[in-house]
Amino acid sequence: MTRSFWQRRHQVADRVADVAIVGGGIIGCATAFWLHRLCPHLRLILLEARALAEGASGRNAGFILPGASADFLKDCSRYGEARTRRLWQFTRENRNLLLRELDPAAFDWEDSGALIVAGSAEEEKRLQEAVALLRSDGIPVIFLTAAEVNRRLQARGYRGGLYLPEGGCLDPVALVRHLAARSEATVLTHHPVLALSPCSGGVLLETPYGVVRAGQVLLALNAYLPRLLPETAAYVRPVRAQMLATEPARPRWVPCPVYSHDGFFYLRQLSDGTLLVGGARHLHLEEEVGYEDVTTEALQADLERYLHAYFPQSEGLQVHCRWSGTMGFSPDGLPVVSQISGLDGSYWAAGFTGHGMGYGFRMGRLLAELLLGRPCPEGYDLFACNGRPAFTLETTP
Repeated sequence: MTRSFWQRRHQVADRVADVAIVGGGIIGCATAFWLHRLCPHLRLILLEARALAEGASGRNAGFILPGASADFLKDCSRYGEARTRRLWQFTRENRNLLLRELDPAAFDWEDSGALIVAGSAEEEKRLQEAVALLRSDGIPVIFLTAAEVNRRLQARGYRGGLYLPEGGCLDPVALVRHLAARSEATVLTHHPVLALSPCSGGVLLETPYGVVRAGQVLLALNAYLPRLLPETAAYVRPVRAQMLATEPARPRWVPCPVYSHDGFFYLRQLSDGTLLVGGARHLHLEEEVGYEDVTTEALQADLERYLHAYFPQSEGLQVHCRWSGTMGFSPDGLPVVSQISGLDGSYWAAGFTGHGMGYGFRMGRLLAELLLGRPCPEGYDLFACNGRPAFTLETTP
């Protein structure tokens, strides 16, 4: 990138911070919030290549759900029961902290609960069998038959599923902006970080508009992390998600977020009647890998077919908006946290695999504690990089 005489003349002077955070999404802004909350005197700079919440944090449906996949038994088979219980508790803490530490009205919190609906008989059986285990951990849950699910949603054709009273939804862009404002960090949007290098007393971050010198740095770039640290491509890969929004529908049919078919479809209706529908990636796996920010006709048609199949009354609704977003997937589906090689006291976090909102606020506290030098903060071992599986050239996310 070249820069003109005039641009150079107005270049921002070099800046100094105790901690620099790269990435203006939920993880970066939550970490800034918690650093300020735990250590108010810190000088914080938050750098974002575009606008706050411009990436996946501002392109999702705004669900707050528990667990790594919202399917407890599926998580148990993948991670083991003990680790799964801790993951679910971590995500429950995420929700509880959001409501305790922040003003829910600032990000349009809806305390609606959530429905996890089966897409197959096998999944329905698994969800039903999870009820006793969830209740033994103090997690409130109700199994609903297919008839009960369809009655609640004014839908047809859904199987049975779980109603989780602790689920909910929010405006993800409003949440990210609220966190950034509450952090009192110096926020530099449209400041991509081009390179990192160690320097006396910390790290040097090069941007097109000047240099930031910081004692420590957190890289919260998720899918885009390998562009700055190529070695992290072993732990995070870009995977595209697509969504659409319809014109408002009245009356409101969907009283809470719906996460169905192993999470490959998801649906929400806003208070004004707008329907948000996302997913269908499993039908187009090869096409939905990479950084390209586009929608595709075939996948968008699948989203509309899903909506019309379960909500026939939606036929004829105009689609007002279609979009995509790039998620960072990890090899085992869990976030990865690691120190940055060669930069003592600095970290990266990535690989949230489409569940960044469910982890984000609580993860921000964990990362803040790491940056403040607190040894082994609670939950760190769940996500630490050491011993975790890595992608190979043949691996498909």
